[in-house]
Amino acid sequence: MATFLYKLGRLAFRRRHFVALIWVALLTLAGVGAASAPAAGTTSFSIPGVEAQKAFDLLEQRFPGASADGGTGRIVFKAPEGQKMTDAANRATVEKTVDTLGDGSEVVSVTDPFTTGAVSKDGTVAYTSVKYDAPGMELKDSTRDALEKAGDEARATGLTVDVGGDALQAGAEPGAIGEVIGLAIAAVVLVITLGSLVAAGLPLLTAIIGVGIGVSTITALAKALDLGDTTSTLALMIGLAVGIDYALFIVSRYRSELAEGRDREEAVGRATGTAGSAVVFAGLTVVIALAGLAVVNVPMLTKMGLAAAGTVVVAVLIALTMIPALLGYAGRRVRATGEKRGSTGDMTGEKTGEKTGAGTGEKGRQGKQAKPGPGVRWASFVIRRPAAVLLLGVVGLGAIAVPATRLELGLPDDGSQPTSTTQRRAYDLLSEGFGPGFNGPLMIVVDARNSDDPEAAATTVTDGIKDLKDVATVTPAMFNKAGDTATITVIPGSKPSSTQTEDLVHAIRDQGTDVRADTGAQVLVTGTTAMNIDFSQKLNDALIPYLGLVVGLAFLLLIVVFRSILVPLKAALGFLLSVLAALGAVVAVFQWGWLGGLIGVEETGPIMSMMPIFMVGVVFGLAMDYEVFLVTRMREAYVHGESPSQAIVTGFRHSAKVVAAAAIIMMAVFGGFISSTESMIKMIGFGLAIAVFFDAFIVRMAIVPAVLALLGKKAWWLPKWLDRALPNVDVEGEGLKTRADADSSRDGDEDRELVRA
Repeated sequence: MATFLYKLGRLAFRRRHFVALIWVALLTLAGVGAASAPAAGTTSFSIPGVEAQKAFDLLEQRFPGASADGGTGRIVFKAPEGQKMTDAANRATVEKTVDTLGDGSEVVSVTDPFTTGAVSKDGTVAYTSVKYDAPGMELKDSTRDALEKAGDEARATGLTVDVGGDALQAGAEPGAIGEVIGLAIAAVVLVITLGSLVAAGLPLLTAIIGVGIGVSTITALAKALDLGDTTSTLALMIGLAVGIDYALFIVSRYRSELAEGRDREEAVGRATGTAGSAVVFAGLTVVIALAGLAVVNVPMLTKMGLAAAGTVVVAVLIALTMIPALLGYAGRRVRATGEKRGSTGDMTGEKTGEKTGAGTGEKGRQGKQAKPGPGVRWASFVIRRPAAVLLLGVVGLGAIAVPATRLELGLPDDGSQPTSTTQRRAYDLLSEGFGPGFNGPLMIVVDARNSDDPEAAATTVTDGIKDLKDVATVTPAMFNKAGDTATITVIPGSKPSSTQTEDLVHAIRDQGTDVRADTGAQVLVTGTTAMNIDFSQKLNDALIPYLGLVVGLAFLLLIVVFRSILVPLKAALGFLLSVLAALGAVVAVFQWGWLGGLIGVEETGPIMSMMPIFMVGVVFGLAMDYEVFLVTRMREAYVHGESPSQAIVTGFRHSAKVVAAAAIIMMAVFGGFISSTESMIKMIGFGLAIAVFFDAFIVRMAIVPAVLALLGKKAWWLPKWLDRALPNVDVEGEGLKTRADADSSRDGDEDRELVRA
């Protein structure tokens, strides 16, 4: 592996014009494809195998033309103080709004609140519902504009009017200002770490190119593959973070190789062979984690994971090829580690040290002993007190993880929107006028095709539901034209995200088992609320198999990388600790409201259903990045003859500063998404940022060296039979060392021949 990448790096350095041209051409091609591609909406939200999805599919068959999955819009009216919606002037405003909405091209139906009973008991609140023939996210902009305009015109008459429903849902906006701030922080960290604007600009440039190719490709294929805006947001988030980090590790290793006295082409080759090997395996763990989301069998998650994994692959390829090419263009402007601007070593040209090899750097260091950096001092401290550091780190993260035991899952709705939005105000008005459960109606589908008396079966279902707890309203059954399928609407007494509503869904389903036994009719519960409940349950059921698959595959991969059993095991256990602590922090902020005001959390509630499995996938991949980059340098020192304790210090000397910088950059990138107005994106940004902090600075920087110090040589133990069976990927660059020794010996023979001559 190291030898192949060494040759690839040198080739890219020499053929820099060709490499740069290829990547610019790919970026241009992806950009043109994105610009010319037809507009796409979002991934169809389907969950194969769950009851709510089966009911939706049945409705499309038995009620053709009803647009069961079509978008809905609601305009909610509230009369001024002392008036009622039934007053003549207010009634006329509502009826005019209904007529205006009915003229829309995508509108299937518009309800009149005065004929459908959609007026509150006290007469102060009324609403009209609009049904569309396309899903909410796929509606034309003109359709959304017409809905909002109708609300504005009604509001102008003096009524309180707000608009809700999924028809107003737009693509997730990732908080542009926050992302700019995140990139600015990343730039500052890169300048401090790499010592120059040119060196700092290389990772930013390559990351932007990689993300541009990845996101543009997703946009170009969005219509054909039914990809949503959230897919692009995830790819942007992950692609920026890993793209900067991977390039940073190679540039940093290149500067270290220059400090060893090697010429620039050789330094590029060795940096790509060593740090590049770590990049490949770190990227593989991220790809495994993201692509593994397919095992959940939710199409939306599968597409998000595969798209983000593709962006990571692009980031790896760019780091291995374009960074060496750009280093060739940069020349002397990227200096060796520790070299100051204007020093004589910088003026010796690109062939400095060509014949001196590593010896020049070694002599320089022996002549002037460098002062230990903070990474070396910290590693030395951990080695002296490993048990105390380990205990403090584990107990601290364990305490932060405690709130995760109270985790409540759900999906965001209009009730989780900021109070400044019209969707949230419409949600609150409906709750005020009709009860909290009105925003989450349940649709009961009675499949009576195998029943002798369909109407009697529907009546049995209706009567049974009325006797259940937490039921506010049950509408009469409505049959299709064939008379074999009926729908019943149930309004719960509690809000959609409450445990009472979830209990009601399960109670109706339990009752349906008895109905089927007695009448032959099948009872299915669906609707947005029931779909959310089924989605949460499906994700919960898939979490353990997914965790086993991802951790198992990565464990095997890390055994190959580190040639050890205990090091990969320690890496996996450390990841579990950091992800549990991150989930605990998410619960404390978004569910309990602790310090929520600092990041703009206006409404607490259940944690997004996909958050646990999503964090397991993404955080695991990112956590293994730091594990690979930090521990491979320790492994490299150990293989080259250092004691276990010395190897830990050496690993920190060369990698701690860069790993810390990479973590800060990743936190800045993820933290930029916290400014998003979309609650899902805000939660993902916070969860990933805090998880990176816990994993990089507590697990990898404290717990990992403490465990390695306690284990000593046992940490690197591997059964001989397994050592023989595993392929030798040579992440440590041992093959490069052998190659250098051979070159040195050959040069010595040539010199002796010249002397004899």
